[in-house]
Amino acid sequence: MSERGGAAYAGGVPVVEVVRSGFVESRHHGSVAILGPSGEVVVGLGDVEAPIFPRSANKPMQAVGLLRAGLKLGDEADLALVSASHSGEPMHVDRVQTMLASAGLDESDLGCPPDLPLSESARVAVLRSGAGPARRFMNCSGKHTGMLLTCVGAGWPTGSYLDSDHPVQRACRSAVEDLIGDSVRAVGVDGCGAPVFALSLTRLAAAFLGAVTAPVGSEARRVADAMRAHPELVSGTGADDARLMRGVPGLLSKGGAEGVVAVALPGVGAVALKIDDGAQRARMPVLVAALRSLGVSGAALDELAQPVVFGGGHPVGHLRSLPLL
Repeated sequence: MSERGGAAYAGGVPVVEVVRSGFVESRHHGSVAILGPSGEVVVGLGDVEAPIFPRSANKPMQAVGLLRAGLKLGDEADLALVSASHSGEPMHVDRVQTMLASAGLDESDLGCPPDLPLSESARVAVLRSGAGPARRFMNCSGKHTGMLLTCVGAGWPTGSYLDSDHPVQRACRSAVEDLIGDSVRAVGVDGCGAPVFALSLTRLAAAFLGAVTAPVGSEARRVADAMRAHPELVSGTGADDARLMRGVPGLLSKGGAEGVVAVALPGVGAVALKIDDGAQRARMPVLVAALRSLGVSGAALDELAQPVVFGGGHPVGHLRSLPLL
């Protein structure tokens, strides 16, 4: 499935320090692309032009492809879940099952692997009930459900929907390439089994900015509006994406595995970043610093700016962003 094109990602520069008891014990490297309101590159720190796998940060663009291929949903909240990396709470799982049933499908049709919920409380509830890992709990089950519903509506086979040459995957790729204004540089297999497309951080940021500034009613704007209207469906209760979209009105945010996150705010700009070692803990300090450089402020950013470092169960330090400018 792999395709090669362009230079490989060369890696970034130091972007985050981990401070324990007043001592800097670790540093995370990464790359950050910051775009201004018109899409101009304000900051390109590290390697922002070589391709990376944005992982789940691709989901909003894949959702656009599904809409263009004819996906029909009950409401826009369903569209938020199709774009989600959800935490497996009942509000997510129940909606996935309802969406599947609307097309005459069930959990056995999902191609994502069985998993436990990401939410600790939901995971404990599942285990206490005597249940175990299931496909519906997997954080990508909303995306997979959207793909399956698209197949049913178009009359495409569902058993092979994860193949990279399946019509539904070709539709997703076509949308990604349209939204980034470039060809994808490589195709791999994501953690959920679906194809994942490689692109640069600058193209990722531009696509998110394009989504929040697209005409109302367009597929890209529908996805952005649905995600911003239902942030807990996109991630989960108390999750980073939900906190950002609740705390910064108008902000679109979607994280991905291996230290990726992309955000955009109309009239302000966009940010896409990658932490080299894949550490999720390092994303928010850098993202907050990038948003502050664009003039964005608020309590939500203050809360996410310096994640706590613990020692003996007590706060003893924090993570902090290094200067981006």
